[in-house]
Amino acid sequence: MSIDSYKKEVGLMNLEKLIQTREAFTLLPFPIPDKELLSRFEQLYTGAVNDVLREFCLLDQALPGHILPLREYRTVAGFAFTVKSSPNVKISGEMAFRTQMLSELHEDAFVVWDTSKDEKATLWGGVMTATAHGLKVKAACIDGGIRDTHQILEKDFPVFYKYRISNGSLGRCLITHYQIPIRIGDTDIKPGDVVLGDIDGVLAVPREVAYQVLLRAEEIRDNEKKIFGWVAEGQSIQQITDKGGYF
Repeated sequence: MSIDSYKKEVGLMNLEKLIQTREAFTLLPFPIPDKELLSRFEQLYTGAVNDVLREFCLLDQALPGHILPLREYRTVAGFAFTVKSSPNVKISGEMAFRTQMLSELHEDAFVVWDTSKDEKATLWGGVMTATAHGLKVKAACIDGGIRDTHQILEKDFPVFYKYRISNGSLGRCLITHYQIPIRIGDTDIKPGDVVLGDIDGVLAVPREVAYQVLLRAEEIRDNEKKIFGWVAEGQSIQQITDKGGYF
């Protein structure tokens, strides 16, 4: 439905600004190649990047703490490929829509899946892992269930998840959208945003500030190397603080 058609339906309500804010996203290129950007983010860690996001007044970019890494991953970074599903008794059309979604999954994607707080089904398992791995997808974050965990571990594919259960998805939930803005907890994620995951969880960096955040986070990393050096030398807290260090 177009914005004009929608406006006719809601009468005098002016929702253009809200629709633009909620639904619009950009895939404008970065000043550096995409793979270089991701590689440099992967030299960082979520804590340092999160501290930078605070400087940008972005305080809700960490996905909820109930989303856990399957392993103690070092940082993995990719571009958000968003998926939304919901509990549903309907089955027809699910496999066709899933096939369509998978056909658009791309290299360096970081799948971020909003399950609409589903608590019974698994949205990610062994076949999905094998498919994503073959497409050179970076990782998957499922705000819900996974299964076939041994197959995921064998592929050494980074997965972040809420719970494990043997229940499959057919007959329990339905994929309704993909590559749309989603919200998990208090975090909005749009397609193309930079998503990082490590042992401390998952973090979304809005695409429009990702390069600036990267540069500032690299500064913090270099500063912390100096601080760790001062601590190792046995300098006092006051000495370190006087030189701009922090704890």
